[in-house]
Amino acid sequence: MFDKKMFEGKVALVTGGRSGIGYAIAKMMLQHGAKVTIASRKEEPLKVAAEELMEFGPCDFKACDIRQSDQIKELANQIKEKHGKLDILINNAGGQFPALAEMINDKGWNAVINNNLNGTFYMTREMATSFFIPQKEGTIVNIIVDLHRGFPGMVHTAAARAGVENMTKTLALEWSEFNIRINCVAPGIIESSGLDTYPEPIQQLFEEGRKAIPSRRFGSVEEVSNAVCFLASPLASYTSGITLYVDGAKHLQFDKMGLRNVIKSFMGTS
Repeated sequence: MFDKKMFEGKVALVTGGRSGIGYAIAKMMLQHGAKVTIASRKEEPLKVAAEELMEFGPCDFKACDIRQSDQIKELANQIKEKHGKLDILINNAGGQFPALAEMINDKGWNAVINNNLNGTFYMTREMATSFFIPQKEGTIVNIIVDLHRGFPGMVHTAAARAGVENMTKTLALEWSEFNIRINCVAPGIIESSGLDTYPEPIQQLFEEGRKAIPSRRFGSVEEVSNAVCFLASPLASYTSGITLYVDGAKHLQFDKMGLRNVIKSFMGTS
């Protein structure tokens, strides 16, 4: 379905592009003809990732904290100087930590909201005003989470990502006059480096949960990047304002309380 030249002549930015899902998205876009810039906070591993990705096509990098508008402006300036335009923005950067709602302090709440919601908006606003609105063309894909029936044990990121989903619907309407399409992809549990960041009891929960997913398996980063590239491509030219779940139907049938219960057990409060 995907033509090898599908993104030929296109310039794409992938935030959080040095590993996991973001890396897979950048790789697939390069393989289909795009020129790609990847961004994340830590410059050294970002540089290593960009050097690896150069095997598949032209890949630049820029260290950028999406919570800092001045750094985002510097990123936009680099893309403008290098390519003169931007066609595709993939908002993949973000972060969260498992916690019971009553145990999250102001600092923890604000950190996740600022990163996952505010940072996504800051990046979207800058790339729209610098490129998409003047060009009267652009495509945005936001990576969120499975929040269809809430996210116990992750209330901060559930709130932030729900905000991104509603922002997506709002901007799909508000920016339609500029021929800007914007959609979300909501991955389920994906076999990626991100799983390694969770404590052992939660990783065990993931393994137990594998059998509870209707498809009886975890997803791959390639399956997520397939969905992202579809929404970013001309194949989805009449699609805007939607959320595409890539989760083996997990959002329809899964014990959402499992994470919360593991956290309570880990803390000895069950």
